[in-house]
Amino acid sequence: MADTLHTPDRIAQLLVHLGRAARCETSGSDLTAAQWTCLRFFAHANRSTRTPSAFASFQATTRGTASQIVKSLERQGLVTRRPSARDGRSVCFDLSPLGQAMLERDPLGDLVGVIDILDRAERDRFLATLSRLSSALAVRRDGPAFGTCADCGHFGTSGNGAYCACMAAELAEADIVKLCASYTPTPGPASEGERDGAA
Repeated sequence: MADTLHTPDRIAQLLVHLGRAARCETSGSDLTAAQWTCLRFFAHANRSTRTPSAFASFQATTRGTASQIVKSLERQGLVTRRPSARDGRSVCFDLSPLGQAMLERDPLGDLVGVIDILDRAERDRFLATLSRLSSALAVRRDGPAFGTCADCGHFGTSGNGAYCACMAAELAEADIVKLCASYTPTPGPASEGERDGAA
């Protein structure tokens, strides 16, 4: 019984430990943990989300710190800048061919390989649980949540394609599985229960 009471704490500690172990900097890479996180973020974010400010929100850091990390990757030729399609005053970043090649040496690959050993059903349940935890923590801290279109409250269909109500725009098929800074979790039974319990 006493052990059960400590289960949430043990899970939280294991999640933190896994995160630290997975981004271990002993892989011989010249990139820091924050630079790896930025490179992954730009690789997995949709076109409108690949900005320094969106990365700052994702990394829970200041815009100034995020900008310095992005600039360091740009100096190394790992990312390239382009004007934002939505706001000509802003810039977005894409991985360069060198950046794509660098991701093949990502130290997170070991953790990905371990997760890949799990059977499909277990992976799907684990992903759903982690997504709910991430969204619930964002709500609790009144911070931004990140997720993909398929799980977003703004997601819908329009004719034969997908549509984002937040951006009032059609979605490219490739962007549906990408991270989005405009993501809003869809309310579900678990989150409603958490709200009821917190009231």
